[in-house]
Amino acid sequence: MKVAIITDSNTCLPRELVDQYGITVVPIQLAIDGRVYHDGVDITPSELYRLLPLVSKIPTTAAPSPGSYLETYRQLAQRFDNILCITISSQFSAIHESAQLARQMAAEVFPQVRINVIDSGTAAMAQGFAVLEAARAAAQSKDLDEVTAAAVRISSRTSVLAILDTLNYLAKSGRVPKIAAWAGSVLNIKPIIELSQSHVGLLARPRTKRQSVQRLLQEMNRRLGARPAHIAVVHTNVPAEAEELRQRIESMFNCVEMYVTEFTPVMGIHTGPGLLGAAFYSEG
Repeated sequence: MKVAIITDSNTCLPRELVDQYGITVVPIQLAIDGRVYHDGVDITPSELYRLLPLVSKIPTTAAPSPGSYLETYRQLAQRFDNILCITISSQFSAIHESAQLARQMAAEVFPQVRINVIDSGTAAMAQGFAVLEAARAAAQSKDLDEVTAAAVRISSRTSVLAILDTLNYLAKSGRVPKIAAWAGSVLNIKPIIELSQSHVGLLARPRTKRQSVQRLLQEMNRRLGARPAHIAVVHTNVPAEAEELRQRIESMFNCVEMYVTEFTPVMGIHTGPGLLGAAFYSEG
């Protein structure tokens, strides 16, 4: 009855957790100056940030095709009777649609396998925490409905707060029009954006990174208080800042678990280097 867990490379899950729970990660394609890369397979975050200042045009991303998902389902169907696929929010990508179309095709090819596809309504480590909770439920031999419910419960409760070094990359990506408007009108700020339930919004616009970090911690404290919390520090190419933020968070909050993880290249394209933030949810 064990359930196979699939997600996409937007999740930014630490590699050790992917390996520990046997999570299947479907890579997203990146096109950089005419060359196609597979996220996390043949390009690393550090390689991306080395390339970004040199590119002649804005890199683009492409959702895995329904055929890619069908092949992934096919491979897992040889070992599992149940599969749960957790995707990035359908508001941000066509990945959910690809996974759903593949599920419909799979129902005809190997109907004995049950496949659920859910829209996490989020991305990055908020999506990652939902995937992780599902994987833990699967490891406890819970059935497909229970594993699915575990993912839905966590995805609805997890937020990401992130400080951007610049709004330019997010503006150029075109994924968040409201943020793009800010990029052209506000200079010399270190904005804090919030990702929660298919919505990306501007939470605050401090002038310095130090002020932004303090505001981020205040907002986390308002939401978490003393409750047991699951937290992941996220960053793009600023490991020292991420480690300092981790230490501050661990000193302030009741951390049940804590990770530090770098955005995958496909996420880094949209944010650029210098991002620093946290994904989190509380128990109870």
